[in-house]
Amino acid sequence: MNYPHPILAREGWPYIGGAVVLALLVAYFFGFLWSLPVWLIAIFVIQFFRDPPRTLPAQANAVVSPADGRIVRVQKTVDPYTQNESLLVSVFMNVFNVHSNRSPVDGTIEHIEYRAGTFVNADLDKASSENERNALVVKMPGGDRISVVQVAGLIARRILCYVKPGQVLARGQRYGFIRFGSRVDVYLPLSARPKVAVGDKVYATSTIIAEL
Repeated sequence: MNYPHPILAREGWPYIGGAVVLALLVAYFFGFLWSLPVWLIAIFVIQFFRDPPRTLPAQANAVVSPADGRIVRVQKTVDPYTQNESLLVSVFMNVFNVHSNRSPVDGTIEHIEYRAGTFVNADLDKASSENERNALVVKMPGGDRISVVQVAGLIARRILCYVKPGQVLARGQRYGFIRFGSRVDVYLPLSARPKVAVGDKVYATSTIIAEL
């Protein structure tokens, strides 16, 4: 798979460039010691927007993690976008995680639904229903539908989604980005077998979160 944005996410280029230029200006006009706090900010911005390529598992029935982070929910519930009984797996991303979002399955996007909302801590259960969010309903080759939901967090103020209804996604394909802390909810068929538990650390594309 061609990786479109190697090492540093394109979403971060203006922030990285701005932070580095500001640090250089402070160093030039006021001296290196005065610029140290700005260099620390620049280093933080660079690490936030890192976006390394990942290895996709060969297992055909694997559902891969849509994001880096920590599992905060694994439970049976009703998918609010398909109204089906589902297995919900939620991944919470803090500001030190990679925030690039990847498709957990192969499938065709049937529907995209954006909902405005609040910006409470994405680690809280109510974030799934109250925060700003963007949902993809994806139909898999076997006919089952899943929902993948980008949820904004306490600090996150921008959900970026680059796909459209009718587009075909491949497992591990990069489809969006959330700036500065958030979560991704995945609603799977109830028959899916979870392979992670609350508290587990996961990595986008390379970690298997469930089996179909």
